[in-house]
Amino acid sequence: MSDGRVVVVTGGGSGMGAATARLFADEGATVVVVDRNAEAADAVACEVGGDVRIGDVSEPAFCDEAIDGVVADHGRIDVLVNAAGIIQRGGADETDAEAWHRTMAVNAGGTFLMSKAAVRHMVPQGSGAIVNFGSISGTLGAGGGVAYCASKGAVHQVTRAMAMDHATDGIRINAVAPGEVDTPMFSSGRATPPTAAELQAVADEFVPMKRLAQPDEVARVVVFLASDAASYMTGAIVPVDAGYTSR
Repeated sequence: MSDGRVVVVTGGGSGMGAATARLFADEGATVVVVDRNAEAADAVACEVGGDVRIGDVSEPAFCDEAIDGVVADHGRIDVLVNAAGIIQRGGADETDAEAWHRTMAVNAGGTFLMSKAAVRHMVPQGSGAIVNFGSISGTLGAGGGVAYCASKGAVHQVTRAMAMDHATDGIRINAVAPGEVDTPMFSSGRATPPTAAELQAVADEFVPMKRLAQPDEVARVVVFLASDAASYMTGAIVPVDAGYTSR
């Protein structure tokens, strides 16, 4: 489905971003890994035979330079996957202004800025697909994560609004909304790293399937949304949550 396409994956150095980069490469795409962590990005890019762009997606100049560089090197951009994200744990009383702004800048701002840079090239091409990483926390309220929930809600609305803006340009813009996924970010920001038993306890309590997702299970949905098999889908927020939001 992805043979010959040029695909940019932000947050591609780990977790669901890395799984997405690997799956696109397996299907024959040329993959560009974007990440702040040069070591992690280089490792994934080496694994998939791709390129890297190292920088912060909350910086407008970096986003423009990264996408312009991909087009200069490869002639086009066919798919953008906005998987870069951070989590700030805590309610409003525990979240200072700096943490709030940083979470919004990376999760919502990075999605907007990278997408804005990409559509400048996709519109003249008359084609392209963008897949954003939202979250079930962008749809449902969740205690202890006000900044993260707000940022992912913003990602969902950026997805919908940009999908309408570009519905006649040959550009489709959708999002996945993962539930509980076994990634480094899921375990981060806690007093101590959770044990395997503690992760299973979370799954037993909150997940209808009684297990956490693996990153590649979300990546497969991303690749589908970017493919021609999803040609009549735009503006969709697709839950990948083992039925969590169906309750």
